Amino acid sequence: MKKILTITILILATVHSSAQQSNKDSLLNLLRTAKEDTSKALLYIDVGNQYESDDIHTAAQYYLQARDLSQKLNYKRGIIKFIANYTEVLNVKGVYDSSLLLNKQAMQLSAELKDQLLLAKATANTGNCFNYLGQYDSAAYYYETAKSYFEKTEYPYFVARMNDLIQNVYWKLSQYAKGVTYGNAASQFFRTEGKEIELGQALVNLANNYQSLQIVDSAMNCYKEGLTIGQKTGFKRLELTCLLGLGDIYFHRYDAESMQPYYEKSLVLSKEIGDVEGIIISERGLAFLHLLKKDFIKARDYVSESIRIADSVDLKKEKVAGLKLMSNILFATNDIVGAEKLLDSSQVLENQLTGEEVQNKTLLIEKKFETQKKEAQIQLQKAQLRQKNILNYVFAGAAIALLCILFLGIRNYKNRQRLQQAKIDELETEKHLTATEAVLKGEEQERTRLAKDLHDGLGGMLSGIKHSLNNMKGNLIMTPDNAQAFERSIDMLDSSIKEMRRVAHNMMPEVLVKYGLDSALKEFCSEINSSGVIHTKYHSIAMHEANIEQTTAVTIYRIVQELVNNAIKHAAATNVLVQTQYSSTEKTVLITVEDDGKGFDMTTIKNASGIGWSNIQNRVEFLKGKIDVQTGEGKGTSVLIEIGV
Repeated sequence: MKKILTITILILATVHSSAQQSNKDSLLNLLRTAKEDTSKALLYIDVGNQYESDDIHTAAQYYLQARDLSQKLNYKRGIIKFIANYTEVLNVKGVYDSSLLLNKQAMQLSAELKDQLLLAKATANTGNCFNYLGQYDSAAYYYETAKSYFEKTEYPYFVARMNDLIQNVYWKLSQYAKGVTYGNAASQFFRTEGKEIELGQALVNLANNYQSLQIVDSAMNCYKEGLTIGQKTGFKRLELTCLLGLGDIYFHRYDAESMQPYYEKSLVLSKEIGDVEGIIISERGLAFLHLLKKDFIKARDYVSESIRIADSVDLKKEKVAGLKLMSNILFATNDIVGAEKLLDSSQVLENQLTGEEVQNKTLLIEKKFETQKKEAQIQLQKAQLRQKNILNYVFAGAAIALLCILFLGIRNYKNRQRLQQAKIDELETEKHLTATEAVLKGEEQERTRLAKDLHDGLGGMLSGIKHSLNNMKGNLIMTPDNAQAFERSIDMLDSSIKEMRRVAHNMMPEVLVKYGLDSALKEFCSEINSSGVIHTKYHSIAMHEANIEQTTAVTIYRIVQELVNNAIKHAAATNVLVQTQYSSTEKTVLITVEDDGKGFDMTTIKNASGIGWSNIQNRVEFLKGKIDVQTGEGKGTSVLIEIGV
């Protein structure tokens, strides 16, 4: 059963000045007034340290400024300190190749300075890069070399840290006996010096080696001591790792009673600190526990949850382990077909993992070869550069000149293209506006003609008929029933005349032509409100100062009409507010139409099949105005239109 490994790879950054512990603002203030000397280079690094925990990008910028100033001053120690800190950023980002090259540069500079401590730290950091890259044999070599340097500088703490890292690398290389030797040395030092956190980490790595050697009692003792340290120091991840390790030992002993408290505690702790892998392993451990107790329902529940979580975070190895355990549960409940299907599924996943491992190993070999090839090429290029500097400068100058000419030519060509496209777009816009103007003017002219024909023609005829019928009434002798029917006919005729006048008024309101837009909108809103269909209010600000052309006024009137009609038909609103405002300084009219209806999704406007909204947009574009719609499901609708007059 897979364990969580608590491996803290030590990034041996150079010793920073005491200013690093100061307040970030204080350091920034010092930086503003600092002279361009070596102290400022170190100050850049100190400021970067302050940002590194919460803003790694800003930290990197300060580190790079430290590099630039150190290179300008030829301050080699500053460059080494930059590398030690900046490679931490690169490692967090997973850019291990670049980190490796920089750390090798730091080793070279440290050797030039003949500083054994700096050389030891740079060598250890180089080993870390190989560890991250999975090249464990190279990592072991650099760790061993760094350890020998630390021994010469008499820094036993760093020697012990290297022993811990070396034991972990030997565990990865399956050289467990060597790992135990280094692990015991590291643990003994940390225990003597009272370094509890470091001791806890070393004990976990040592337990891994013991368990791989099947020396289970020693592994158990390491886990128990590490568990005590984790609980004492509040180091939750160490505590979790030890709980899972102890549970794993009893798991392989099939001791349900002994494993239960460890897996129950590890599950609670994993959820507390948000450790997904810990949750997966704890759930699977509890499933196996209940399988041993023959409580198959609980066993299935736990392992199902473990598989689900593993699948959600794409931990294939954990999913395979869960599928195999679920298969065992199904075998135990005589569901042979289901169990075999799960075994088939786990086999497919295992084959995928095997393929991925082979591919990763191939990539590592290729990377190693490419890195060596790059280093050889770099050395060759340095030699060639020393011999051909002058020729390279000439070629570089010629290339720059050619690129400038090419760039200017391309830019000139693209500018001409942009100008031509702008002209085409302008003509298209003018064409569209002209067509829209023609349609709107034709529409208004036809509305005016129809309104006039209805009012003056049909209206006059109907009024004449009504007058004739009223005159006939006094000369006719009718039964009471016929008299009543005659009266109803006259009433219906009167209603028809009123309806005809209303239609004619809507098609071209006389108030708009005679008294202007403000009065027309006021009367329109008043009529809507009086009809009882919807409560409508109208407010205007400084509209009496506006001198609006009749075509523009009619278009604005139609826009408001359409928006109010939309509120009535589609919004299920109870209140509508129409407001107009004229700005004499900007020569614009602002129209606002708001309702308290059900609102809508803005994306539906683009897919709307009706012509109402299209008419509104066309009219606003015709007037070269701007429109802004604010709405949402259940939030009502607010439309703001700005038009120049």
